[in-house]
Amino acid sequence: MTDALDDNFHVFDTTLRDGAQREGINLTVADKLTIARHLDAFGVGFIEGGWPGANPRDTEFFARARAEIDFQHAQLVAFGATRRAGTRAQDDPQVRALLDSGAPVITLVAKSHDRHVELALRTTLEENLEMVRDTVSYLRSQDRRVFVDCEHFFDGYRGNPDYAKQVVRAAHEAGADVVVLCDTNGGMLPAQVQAVVATVLADTGARLGIHAQDDTGCAVANTLAAVDAGATHVQCTANGYGERVGNANLFPVVAALELKYAKTVLPAGALAEMTRVSHAIAEVVNLTPSTHQPYVGVSAFAHKAGLHASAIKVDPDLYQHIDPERVGNTMRMLVSDMAGRASIELKGKELGIDISDDRALVARVVERVKERELEGYTYEAADASFELLLRAEAEGRARRYFRVESWRGIVETRPDGTHANEATVKLWAKGERIVATAEGNGPVNALDRALRVGLERIYPHLAGLELVDYKVRILEGRHGTESTTRVLVSTSDGRGEWATVGVGDNVIAASWEALEDAYTYGLLRAGVEPQE
Repeated sequence: MTDALDDNFHVFDTTLRDGAQREGINLTVADKLTIARHLDAFGVGFIEGGWPGANPRDTEFFARARAEIDFQHAQLVAFGATRRAGTRAQDDPQVRALLDSGAPVITLVAKSHDRHVELALRTTLEENLEMVRDTVSYLRSQDRRVFVDCEHFFDGYRGNPDYAKQVVRAAHEAGADVVVLCDTNGGMLPAQVQAVVATVLADTGARLGIHAQDDTGCAVANTLAAVDAGATHVQCTANGYGERVGNANLFPVVAALELKYAKTVLPAGALAEMTRVSHAIAEVVNLTPSTHQPYVGVSAFAHKAGLHASAIKVDPDLYQHIDPERVGNTMRMLVSDMAGRASIELKGKELGIDISDDRALVARVVERVKERELEGYTYEAADASFELLLRAEAEGRARRYFRVESWRGIVETRPDGTHANEATVKLWAKGERIVATAEGNGPVNALDRALRVGLERIYPHLAGLELVDYKVRILEGRHGTESTTRVLVSTSDGRGEWATVGVGDNVIAASWEALEDAYTYGLLRAGVEPQE
């Protein structure tokens, strides 16, 4: 291991253990290894890999992590419980499994709530203290660094503060490097956390950490409140993954520590990788990244209102608390019927089209956007369609790579109850009339394939395009099957994605319009010159 940060403050990640308890997450060993590499590259100090001995997957993870990952910044942590009541730590097979994992650091979960000791462990308060002392001291004798998680600490402290502090002292005096106060039920508020942490720190002298669940929506705030009170170890999960509503989110916590507290908790340059790492981990766990997540969400620095845009045009800092590039994100301008001149100018600049010197053009685009949005279009989620609109206004005509003569879609119900979907398109491209027919697993897919079949020979660039997302919305104020329909299509060329929008009196017509824009933009993006 190289490039370890100062030990005075710990960023401890538990995505692979506590984060994996989120509903909908089911990590394979390969997934865990990939996430561990991302977290190590990001620069967290400790990665809790799971509970070796509790299940074969976690046991395998530790064996493979030791062999396959050359950790550059993080230390691998094994999680487990204090010894069972009435035994010795050296005789407990679960304690032995922690040592067999080879992890240099071990986190022990210990009961600090008196009622949990008596009702869940079914032992005495004194025996629980001895379980903590014996397990910590034994692991320390085996040359392991030990952290102790005091489970349900804040709830236990509320009912019996003296006993909760006795558990902290027992762990500290037995040699635990850090005693972590856990808000296991997630019910605390920042002022409460700050008061308790300050008192426990003064009364025990132990080095304290914080583990906060997000059931009140305060996990990040509670974590920072604990830091304000003297905690020097924060436990978090990537993107806030975790049981129920989740844990303290790693990314807002480290961003606040680095940018607001001026603490160096990551290696140099790592903070600028934060957005990429957040999205990469979301891909591994197969969850769509939260668009509105602080710092790293695609909407974190997106501006829609014309008033905001006018100020941002003068100075972006007037409506942004940090420069988004510091966390690897970017500022985005959203175009909607709320847009003013400044919004359109800034969006044009973002797209590489400088229209700031043409006031008449800007005015036309503003009015065109407002007219189209009144008809049901939305451009804040369809940048590609907006760019085509903007270029059409700026260049005096729409970009055309092909002209549509007609199209049709057929859905056939067969005697066995199955359906067949077929589409035919008639096009003109480069002076040639093209008729193409294709089948698909739905009418829109059939249209997409027919369009591709018809154009790929003339425009080979289209072979690399792929429709990656498709959304349908019935517009408000209309009724049922007679409603106007909006369709959003996302397309990829393997290097990036773009979104287009179509509106029509039926879903197929709206889809066709969005597909036309998607292919047109794909050719524009590829640098193909229009032929018509």
